[in-house]
Amino acid sequence: MVRHREAVYCIARAQTGQAEAARDVTQDAFIAAFAALRRYDPARPLRWWLARIALNKGRDWRRRQAVRRFLLRWRDDGEGMGDAADPAPSPESTAMARAELARTVRAIEALPGSLREAIVLHGVEGMPQRDVADLFQVSEKTIETRVYRARKKLAKMLDSKD
Repeated sequence: MVRHREAVYCIARAQTGQAEAARDVTQDAFIAAFAALRRYDPARPLRWWLARIALNKGRDWRRRQAVRRFLLRWRDDGEGMGDAADPAPSPESTAMARAELARTVRAIEALPGSLREAIVLHGVEGMPQRDVADLFQVSEKTIETRVYRARKKLAKMLDSKD
């Protein structure tokens, strides 16, 4: 767990966009991995197996959030679900860097699921396209196209918000 915790957390953070939720998803991923350990194929890298579990747990979290948002629309009592952004740091020098990072994370979150997952696994986590393709059971060319489209959409989103 210690060896793969950071990578799983990064995937969870990309899926949730929230630090606290990412910690919960990371914990859920490791609990699920431990429960399914007998099904792990040692011929495949453990890191990618854990990444797949983290992706699935992140998807589950996003679905639950969508249901909660839907249900909250029907409640008229003014309570929110905690969608507030993390507070900005006080030092000005790090504030700008964090703002840019937050802007980038929001842009990644806005990508369609298949593009977001491809760019996070390949572009952020550094997983080879071949391994990402195996993980999703698609061709390597499909992952290459998804990464290309994700980068293009991200560039457009980040340029348009200047």
